[in-house]
Amino acid sequence: MKTLFLALVVLLAAVAVALGVLREPGYLLIGYGSWTIQTSLSLFVVALVIAFAALYLLIRFLVGLHRMPQQVRGWERRRRSLKAHNALNRGLIELSEGQWAAAERRLIKHADDSDNQLLNYLAAARAAQRQGADQRRDHYLRMAHRSMPAADVAVGLTQAELQIAHRQMEQALATLTHLRTVAPRHAYVLRMLMKLYLRLRDWSHLRDLLPELRRRQVIDDEQAHRLELQVYGALLSDAGRKGDLAGVREVWGQVPRRLAREEPLVVTCAGYLSQLKAPAEAAALVEGVLKRHWSERLAYLYGQIEADAAAQFQAAEGWLKDHEKDPVLLLALGRLAQRNQLWGKARSYLEASIGLKPTVEAYQLLGSVLEQMNEPGAAMECYRKGVSRAAEARALPASNLDTGWGIGEDADALTALAPATSDNP
Repeated sequence: MKTLFLALVVLLAAVAVALGVLREPGYLLIGYGSWTIQTSLSLFVVALVIAFAALYLLIRFLVGLHRMPQQVRGWERRRRSLKAHNALNRGLIELSEGQWAAAERRLIKHADDSDNQLLNYLAAARAAQRQGADQRRDHYLRMAHRSMPAADVAVGLTQAELQIAHRQMEQALATLTHLRTVAPRHAYVLRMLMKLYLRLRDWSHLRDLLPELRRRQVIDDEQAHRLELQVYGALLSDAGRKGDLAGVREVWGQVPRRLAREEPLVVTCAGYLSQLKAPAEAAALVEGVLKRHWSERLAYLYGQIEADAAAQFQAAEGWLKDHEKDPVLLLALGRLAQRNQLWGKARSYLEASIGLKPTVEAYQLLGSVLEQMNEPGAAMECYRKGVSRAAEARALPASNLDTGWGIGEDADALTALAPATSDNP
């Protein structure tokens, strides 16, 4: 519409000029030496316009001719860029389809012309990884870093992921450790480092990483709590398995106060303290927790710790006031009374425990107490009931019948303290 309007204006202007020229054509005289030129003014104006247009077109042609090589190069560059873009898309599709070799060739062939060389090399590294070509993979990762040095974290994370997938744990650890120095606050770097420490069972470094994981909110509070229990439990177990009593004490001293009452950690620590000839410390630890927070598992463990039997029996009887119907406490009291050779009390507590919740272990203990009281017939009856209950346990799912208290699965140390009661009469 604008073009039509402009053409109409030009046409009207031309008509107006033509009419004016017809009324007054005028003339022009040019003299130079002995030469003179005389013409009408309208013809001169037309000739001048034609000359100007010709000169303009000539200049435009010469400028275009001068710029032609540059324009050809630009056109070629755009053509290669478009080809590289299509190759990147096709290479990513082939990578997703599992055509590793084809994807690698296509991605590398056009990488130099790509506007996203970083993506080309990272994708090619994944394709090489799938083919087991570690050297080519590492070469492509170096090329990716050279193509965009600012993407150090992205390249490093890809490298660490591929190394972990290829079970190159030491190399992955070195990569992630370097990334942590480059980007100490990067949440994903911290998360990958956490997962790698878990796979390596590197509990000491994971413990040192815990505060940073909380501070950067890499994991929520519940996950952090579970991870802390796992880490400190593993550290206690590592020291305990080595027979390192000082190590167990050192680790327990590092346990945060908010975790010092957690049942799994207390069971683990007390179990190893008792196993490593420090039963008094184990008993004191369990006592301190039970005074503030009742736990059947800890009460069971307390009865198995062989420290000062008299003091333990007195402390356990003190807990009866608030837990007189607790079969686990009654079982522990029966065991402690047996160690103190208080046969009558042992019998009473064990019978009370069986009355509330019969278990194979309680029948075993009561049978041995009755033997000490010279009642072999009653003792044999207890053993028979224990055997019968053990047989029932083998026939029924564990959820349908309790044969023992299940204390001890939190720590290997407790296997020395608590014999398996679910299978043996």
